[in-house]
Amino acid sequence: MTVTNTSLNILVAGGAGYIGSVTTASLIEAGHNVTVIDNFSSGHSDAIHPDARYIQADIADSSAVDKICSQGIDFAMHFAAFIEVGISVREPSLFYDNNLVKSISLINKLAEHGVKGMVFSSTAAVYGYPEFVPLTEKARLAPINPYGQSKMMVETILKDFDRAYGFKFVSLRYFNAGGAHGFYGEDHDPESHLIPLIFRAIDTGIPLKVFGDDYDTVDGSCIRDYIHVRDLAQAHMCAVSYMLNGGSSDIFNLGTGTGYSVLEVIHTVERVTGREVPYEITERRPGDSPELVASPAKAHDVLNWKKDLSSLDDIVFSAWEWKQRFPHGYEK
Repeated sequence: MTVTNTSLNILVAGGAGYIGSVTTASLIEAGHNVTVIDNFSSGHSDAIHPDARYIQADIADSSAVDKICSQGIDFAMHFAAFIEVGISVREPSLFYDNNLVKSISLINKLAEHGVKGMVFSSTAAVYGYPEFVPLTEKARLAPINPYGQSKMMVETILKDFDRAYGFKFVSLRYFNAGGAHGFYGEDHDPESHLIPLIFRAIDTGIPLKVFGDDYDTVDGSCIRDYIHVRDLAQAHMCAVSYMLNGGSSDIFNLGTGTGYSVLEVIHTVERVTGREVPYEITERRPGDSPELVASPAKAHDVLNWKKDLSSLDDIVFSAWEWKQRFPHGYEK
């Protein structure tokens, strides 16, 4: 993969969160200078790389963003969003304020200061129920919850800013991130991701709920595309290199092109960890699609990105290793 050798000044919004912290560490390991802005509403101060400069502030704090940008920022990466789908349905105002309104404030400031472009953390949730799999970037956008809506709206805003002001962007639509990188791993509250929930079931003995076993899939449980968080971080660096070399604003799926059912993930965890996973089958969860799998071909071809670690075994092993090192997560 082509990653620029030029040392850049990069702002990471939400760099105390899961993917933001891994990307911050990866950027620093590659020789870049990173400034993190995070209000710690869901991130962890201990997750910020010790060589990163950071400011505890909201991305809508114009004076804080002014201060950061005045010291010279080449590119920005935007991870600062609420991600819990269920909460977005119950409290849509929170999501539209944080994920949409505050993003507009940040993007305005970045454009005002002449930042070259932004890599935006988007999601497969913009597709809703897929018409076909694997999903390409040309698939219909039909989000079914405020979380997905908020991400789609920011993508639209970025397109308009590019047309009107020449503010470049790359939007990366993640599928299911997993795994860990060194000191940096997954510690959400509330936790909604499958692999940490499986680990919790192992630790507590409380059965994991598997929502439905009657889908038209290999074993009746839902199928998802799992990608290693370190590979996601590499894709962000490829996106910066792409824009630095004159690439036009664009949108890319980030996945592996391979799907695994919930039961297959459970059995993989059992094999990798040597531990039995207690689980129970419950009714389907409203809004779950039977299958979400990405076509990563465009990212491979245009960004020159490739997945290095995204076998499911790699993902589970690194996540389990991090869990053993930090059994109670950060700051606990």
